[in-house]
Amino acid sequence: MMKSTSKAVLDSGECADVLRALGDKTRLRVLESLLTHEQCVTDLVLELRKTQPHISHHLRILRHAGIIEGIREGQRICYRVNPQFQRALTSPKAQALDFGCCQLAFPEALLQNRLSRP
Repeated sequence: MMKSTSKAVLDSGECADVLRALGDKTRLRVLESLLTHEQCVTDLVLELRKTQPHISHHLRILRHAGIIEGIREGQRICYRVNPQFQRALTSPKAQALDFGCCQLAFPEALLQNRLSRP
């Protein structure tokens, strides 16, 4: 899990933990979706066309790695990128997370498509 500092830089052990959590296609797609806006499990199920248990499993892994956090809204839990990781975006319109030890880049067109969705 990332240290709580104002600068979003991970040491090599923390970076390895994050990369391990992101080492799955579904988890990368979940993160891509959450980079642009907060979403609930049901929204992610529809968007990614996966079952609810499958999405919940991957959300739990991302949450345990400290990459995302859940916010309860009544009976629903919505997820967003952890604000510390969100600050690692290289600029407001950036498509890369820069952790100091490594960068994770997303295609600009992909994020633009997500931003244009309701």
